[in-house]
Amino acid sequence: MQPVAVIISYRDWQRIESILQNYSQEQDVVHSTNLATVLAACAGSIRLTIDPLQYQQQERSPWL
Repeated sequence: MQPVAVIISYRDWQRIESILQNYSQEQDVVHSTNLATVLAACAGSIRLTIDPLQYQQQERSPWL
């Protein structure tokens, strides 16, 4: 009672593959839209108190 395979017609397989491909593309669009929304909400919320290059040099100076 542990099936390892299913035999379906090639036409059915093509329909299933098409549905899965469309679903995947829709999810990519939803994900990119959500990411853009999240990034837009965070825009301008970070205020740096020191120049990033200056900070990097400050942190690396003990290693030199």
